[in-house]
Amino acid sequence: MTTISSLPKRDDESHFTVPKRPGPSLNTVAVTVVLLGLLAASIWSTIELGINVASIVDSIDNAVAFTARMFPLDFPPVGELVSLIVETLAIVILATVLAVLISLPIALAAAWNTTSSNVSRGTARVIIVLARAIPDLILAVFFFRVFGLGALPGILAMGLHSVGMVGKLYADAIESLDNGPQEAIRAAGGGRMQQIISGILPPLMPQLIATALHRFDINLRTSIILGYVGVGGLGLAISDALRSLNYQRGMALALIVLLLCIATELLSGAIRTALMQGGTAAAAKRGPVTWADKVSRNWVSRGRAGEDSRTARDTPPWTADRIRRFLSISAVAVIVAMAIAGSEFSWQSFVFGLQNLPNTLALFFPPAGGGIMDELLAQMLVTVQIALSATLLGTIVAVPIGVLAARNVVAHKGVHTFFRVLIVCVRGIPELIIAIIFVVITGLGGVAGTLALALGAVGLLSKLIADSLEETDIGPQDAIRTNGATTSQVFFAATVRQAAPAFVAHIMYLLDSNIRSATLLGIVGAGGIGFYLLNASRVMQFDVVTTIVLIILVVVLAVEALSIWIRKAVR
Repeated sequence: MTTISSLPKRDDESHFTVPKRPGPSLNTVAVTVVLLGLLAASIWSTIELGINVASIVDSIDNAVAFTARMFPLDFPPVGELVSLIVETLAIVILATVLAVLISLPIALAAAWNTTSSNVSRGTARVIIVLARAIPDLILAVFFFRVFGLGALPGILAMGLHSVGMVGKLYADAIESLDNGPQEAIRAAGGGRMQQIISGILPPLMPQLIATALHRFDINLRTSIILGYVGVGGLGLAISDALRSLNYQRGMALALIVLLLCIATELLSGAIRTALMQGGTAAAAKRGPVTWADKVSRNWVSRGRAGEDSRTARDTPPWTADRIRRFLSISAVAVIVAMAIAGSEFSWQSFVFGLQNLPNTLALFFPPAGGGIMDELLAQMLVTVQIALSATLLGTIVAVPIGVLAARNVVAHKGVHTFFRVLIVCVRGIPELIIAIIFVVITGLGGVAGTLALALGAVGLLSKLIADSLEETDIGPQDAIRTNGATTSQVFFAATVRQAAPAFVAHIMYLLDSNIRSATLLGIVGAGGIGFYLLNASRVMQFDVVTTIVLIILVVVLAVEALSIWIRKAVR
């Protein structure tokens, strides 16, 4: 309803004053300035790295020569190939399981609705941030020094690094839960552990499994990178083949990795969708009070007078749902047991490494520059340039692909299905393999790393953009369409306008990820500080390794803090 106070005020008999729109807030202006600064820095980085159409055209002959040297592909014998696949999957499975086991208690400590202590929450959040900030390659270098060769360093490196992502997602999921069941159990006399087991974990289970599957998909790609520092499986075999310039074997194994990644993403995506839909359907069927009452009755004795409390508790019947849960848990246990056997995990090496941990740590401290501190800082700048340029180039390509993959933007099923499949295929190629190909085509340096990260960005950012467009509210779109707007007018005025904050957040997340990835691609000569990290570890200059780690950590944390601030500001 229009009130008198909201009407334009009259200056005299013939003029009215229209209320002025409030100007942009100081925070909005600051974010705009920072984003423009990042755009300018990205353009400058692209120019400084020498990435242009002419340099790419000049590399076409190298690309043709490389393609000729790839074929025919040389696959290893079936038995050897199966052994490599089993070893890789075993390492990835155990790393993911380790991440889940560590992340869950940390997430419970980090969530406000499961921990009342500010100190505990703050400590847990710091652990999550540090785990995410330290690249798994650096952790692998350290653990190889502690535990020697084998699968254990790779499992620990990927598992601990995964805590940064898995712990954060678990903590966010816990904080978004309905507190009704937990409060009902508390009111019925249940303790904290009972509240967690019966009030938190059951509704959280679909999210727990979905996040674990997503991390498994990421760890599978990461295992290829860790092969360059000695982690076994397909990654190590690819490393050995490409170092000896055996491109036929290396690309054959890379194709196997691509197929594994695509199959894993499709399978885990289908399972995640089924889990989330199942959880939503179950939540719609049951009211929170009734569900909480059932949980409380299972944990708290409500026996009648004179009746033994143990007999008062209900014994859950073996329903179809319970049988499925039992079979699922049993299958997971069997898979983990097979993974332990397939990875040839050695408890003796683990215990011996722990006993010598103090002596190993002494090799890494105090940090030292090794006489190349200026060069390390210069290469860190190159790493940042690679990340900025890759984010810019990846965004330019990813935005139209993401738009064409959105079902609510492109009505033709064949078009959006084609681009969805394209996104899955691009996401399935590990960035390290792309970087190796570009190193051969364009030569050593930042150009190869930039193009590799830009191509990898297409797979990630296109999917995020498509999903954000599909999640927009159709109400404003229908309203504009009803008033006679064209399809393009509806898209820009309603769809893009709603998704714009998410676009900015996704691009900043991509920059954050590219900074981490750019530090790793240097191990194959794709520019940046990663090359010096690998060399320092090979010649056992572990004090220099520590210095490089600290430089990377400072930059990563600074970029992550900037990214978090911008994402919050544009919400």
